[in-house]
Amino acid sequence: MDIVMDADALNEFLSSEFPQVAAEYRVERVDRSRLMVRLKVGEAHLRPGGTVSGPSIFALADLAVYCAILARIGPVALAVTTNASIDFMRKPEAGKDLIAECRVLKLGRVLAVAEALIYSKGGAEPVARCSMTYSIPPKR
Repeated sequence: MDIVMDADALNEFLSSEFPQVAAEYRVERVDRSRLMVRLKVGEAHLRPGGTVSGPSIFALADLAVYCAILARIGPVALAVTTNASIDFMRKPEAGKDLIAECRVLKLGRVLAVAEALIYSKGGAEPVARCSMTYSIPPKR
């Protein structure tokens, strides 16, 4: 699959279309096989006990899949999640950002399927695994 939006273009797109969350995320790498996004973990992402909340982990996975798809189809703001499944496998490491490694498994005309593995920065084992399907709106 060819890349039509690199990391800089994706970060610029997030800043313009989703300024409410863009400062929390950074697309760090895009290539033909995968995309990497960082969640800059802060107080707003923590739950009691000092761990990153499930909704924050899910949001990272969703944003990573969205960006991985846009990297291949271009800036289509209205592509939306139609199905998602997430497995929380272990507690994220305290005080560390989270990294999503995402790959697109199938890219069709109207549906895309991708998966994301979420890691604590520098960690060897994933803290979560997510599978998602996105609906791609028809071209005008």
